[in-house]
Amino acid sequence: MEDKNIKINLFIRQLNQSNALGYNKRYIASTADYNFKILDRAYEGTGRVYAKLKTAINNNNCSDPICQAETMKLKYLMEAPRKSLKFLSDLGSQLLITEDNYYDVNQNYQYAVAHCILTGKPTFAKSDGYNVTLMLKSDGSQELIFEGPMLEQPLIVNSDALAALLESNTNVVAETPDVNKNMLALLANVGIMAGNSINPDTGELSPQAKIADEFVLKDKNGQYIYEVVEIGDGMGRNILQFDLDKIERKITPLINAEVAGMLTAEQSVVAAWNVFIGAQTSVEEDDQMAQNANAGFVAWSYDYDLPLMPDKKNLFMNKYKEYFMNNYLKQFTTNKLPTVKADAVPFQLETEEVKEENKEQEQGAQEAPQN
Repeated sequence: MEDKNIKINLFIRQLNQSNALGYNKRYIASTADYNFKILDRAYEGTGRVYAKLKTAINNNNCSDPICQAETMKLKYLMEAPRKSLKFLSDLGSQLLITEDNYYDVNQNYQYAVAHCILTGKPTFAKSDGYNVTLMLKSDGSQELIFEGPMLEQPLIVNSDALAALLESNTNVVAETPDVNKNMLALLANVGIMAGNSINPDTGELSPQAKIADEFVLKDKNGQYIYEVVEIGDGMGRNILQFDLDKIERKITPLINAEVAGMLTAEQSVVAAWNVFIGAQTSVEEDDQMAQNANAGFVAWSYDYDLPLMPDKKNLFMNKYKEYFMNNYLKQFTTNKLPTVKADAVPFQLETEEVKEENKEQEQGAQEAPQN
């Protein structure tokens, strides 16, 4: 089922993002009927029911002495239109998540189909075999029933069930956190950047952002410990080295605190894992792909992995930190030139031949006073 969700979700996304139908003569010439008449059909005949209930109550001709059943049914009926509009709005806002750039395609594809039906996407019309029906239940709740060729079984959503889920901050479609935004904010707030690295107006990193000097490796005399890299033609240059252990000790408590906050919405953690963390791909890498990377065989299941067990919470926390280190911090600790101008100048590398010549010169200098 997981693989089926991925395939159909990707197919729907590609279909909606493609311009191919604009060149399909058969589709352009066809007549598409998107008028599902959801509310019209739902409330057909309710006027007669209302009148019958009202008459029974006024004439005290009810099923019980105090007309409790009739009064309750009348109450349900009077509240139904407002409830229907809220139900459609609430469900619509949930289904809209299926259009997000970082929507997790491991989720139930039926919600993507339902969104296409409700919003009138091409090839999801009534004339294509799709339908959506609003049912008014006797208990006062309402149901939306989605049917069509891509749905092996009807998708049924109950208004009271949806309302209860939303009230408890649970979505029927998980929203993937904006990991790029979160990581950039984390980078600015973990306390490892130099004082002038943060824009005071926006709180974001400035173009001149750099790691604070206290995290640069130095010897016991306070002198920088450089890595020498070859730049070609026998030349080399010094590169700063950073105390990555010290940096990790500094950032770990803050990353753990952020992940603890994320874990209050576990379904979004599953989405973040499947879209970003599990595959360990950066936003830049995803932007270069036709379709964002997916965690594949290491993906977590919404059906079987929720609620998250302690081992998966710990794994997510560790991989989240690893993702931060590799995709966001690394750019500030790689190939950084010395701040001391003299140390930043390229220099001739000591090849074996040069070393031998220098050795001979030193020996000659030592022997000269004896002559």
